Amino acid sequence: MSVAPDHARGGEARRAFAAEAARPEAELDLARAALLVAAEEYPQLRAEPYLQRLEEMSERVRDRLADETAAPVILQELSRYLFEEEGFAGNARAYYDPRNSFLNDVLDRRLGIPLTLSMIYLEVGWRLGLPLRGVNFPGHFLVRYEGEAVRLLVDPFHDGQVRFEDEAQTLLDGIYGGTVRLKPEYLRPADRKDMLVRLLANLKGIYLNARDEERALATVERILLLRPDRDVALREQGMLLVRTGRTDEALGVLRRYLDREPPAEDAATVERLLRELREEG
Repeated sequence: MSVAPDHARGGEARRAFAAEAARPEAELDLARAALLVAAEEYPQLRAEPYLQRLEEMSERVRDRLADETAAPVILQELSRYLFEEEGFAGNARAYYDPRNSFLNDVLDRRLGIPLTLSMIYLEVGWRLGLPLRGVNFPGHFLVRYEGEAVRLLVDPFHDGQVRFEDEAQTLLDGIYGGTVRLKPEYLRPADRKDMLVRLLANLKGIYLNARDEERALATVERILLLRPDRDVALREQGMLLVRTGRTDEALGVLRRYLDREPPAEDAATVERLLRELREEG
């Protein structure tokens, strides 16, 4: 696993994120970790006020639910509060604005992408004791209610619409225009680290499109803190180190990539790059 050097982006926020990423899944604080991702962009960001805001939001919903136990009613009330009263919405007009991936901005601006809006939905719902999980749906993150008698899907990007799980094909048709058939793996639950990896991957894509290699590298470094065995991220880290002029570090990272088992399919290409880097050095 590669840890960012002292001169890299992040500093205190990176160290705090690394500590959070090292926690067991059940102990990882999703909202805090997502705010620590944002803290590398906003060095003065403090997580506590935003975590307190999530607490207050859950208390407002709890006061309205009283003794209600029917899952559809509970979810509809939660969605009504978040998307009608609080005004959270999917930012379809500026989907690739990086602020949609920073949880503080999403809470402040009330705009986000499916993943970050789902994080808010999950965090408020978890505080209410609801059996909710994230779902790595293709191209569109969702939330699942996993009750004993019923399983429901919630779409936070579209005002918290609630559907029965057997309606998932309808959701898929809305994304791919009926060209993709539903598979069981499309409803695979996402754990907290999965969600953070997806968040960082979203940001990485935005930064690469903007040719901001330094920020892209910072996202890959944090993905490796979450998933140190992720070979593709290790290769991406090495290549981005090359592109940012940190050749000595790149040599070490790419060497570790080649030493993985089983051997990488592009081993010959990476070996050739390593020879070229050594010759240039």
